[in-house]
Amino acid sequence: MYLESIASSLPPHAFTQPECLEALNATGLLDELTPRSRLLMEKVLGNGIAAIDRRHFCLPEIGPVVGKGAQELNEYFEREAPLLASRALSAALDKAGIRAEELDALLICTCTGYLCPGLTSHVAEQLELRENAYLQDLVGLGCGAAIPMWRAANGLIAADPTAKVATVAVEVCSAAFFADNDPGVLISLCLFGDGASAAIWSGEAGGGKWKAENFTTVHRPVQREKIRFVNADGKLKNQLDKAVPGLAAEAVAELYDQRSSDPDRVLAHSGGRDVIDALEGVLPHRLDETREVLAECGNMSSPSVMFALEKALASANGDKHWWLTAFGAGFAAHACEMTRG
Repeated sequence: MYLESIASSLPPHAFTQPECLEALNATGLLDELTPRSRLLMEKVLGNGIAAIDRRHFCLPEIGPVVGKGAQELNEYFEREAPLLASRALSAALDKAGIRAEELDALLICTCTGYLCPGLTSHVAEQLELRENAYLQDLVGLGCGAAIPMWRAANGLIAADPTAKVATVAVEVCSAAFFADNDPGVLISLCLFGDGASAAIWSGEAGGGKWKAENFTTVHRPVQREKIRFVNADGKLKNQLDKAVPGLAAEAVAELYDQRSSDPDRVLAHSGGRDVIDALEGVLPHRLDETREVLAECGNMSSPSVMFALEKALASANGDKHWWLTAFGAGFAAHACEMTRG
């Protein structure tokens, strides 16, 4: 399948890490933590060690979110996720010169909230897709969801090469913010931000378009408890083990060994500074776009690799071959290649 366009959407409210620390401190949150946990928060948010300059959130104030109950957070996700996804998809459609009613299918992945019917129903209504457009929601794949979503789109286009398919990754990570003395929970609170990215695909070659192909995946359920959401009285609580950077590097190295040939660039999910360092330790490439996304937006979960792709497209120059990877809950990792003639 061939990429027609890609576009991203960020909420209007942006905060630096020190501003996040100040806002959380103002809620009295830090006073309820152990001294060790307070030190961790101050170290990550106050000293710049996370390599994040700012994060974007759907709420104008980030501090109070940690005091919201499960019902409030669910309503927050239901209100904001369709808006964020629709803005990204509208921008991608405009870039491609395609009208919403021309779309044959819409796929949306998310892990930071649950709706039934899913986000596709809400976005299809907002953008006025045809009533017979195929809608598919992918939920529960975590940070790695964008690439398996593309793989599903590839299957649709293989079945009907005339189809135009939209894929959207959207996360309102702040709807899953949680605070207690668990180090993984606190690190999550310090790393994640909100965002969405949409891509339009078709089966039509030509015009120097990028082709997505050679999808691969690896999943290791035995490592499931290392990174996942758990239900905590109705709220989503991120379970994040310190072994995750190593697990990601090991899985990504295995997938990279399955590449068709050596790429010009590698684009990856921006899981965090330690994760990127671990990936660069096993890959013969610098992950410049991935680091830029982390610095500008934090870890947005599933949209992150799509943000990196959009950055790469702006400076593609003479590149002909890229290798992309994303990973997360499961533990699972996914990859694909993008090429152009």
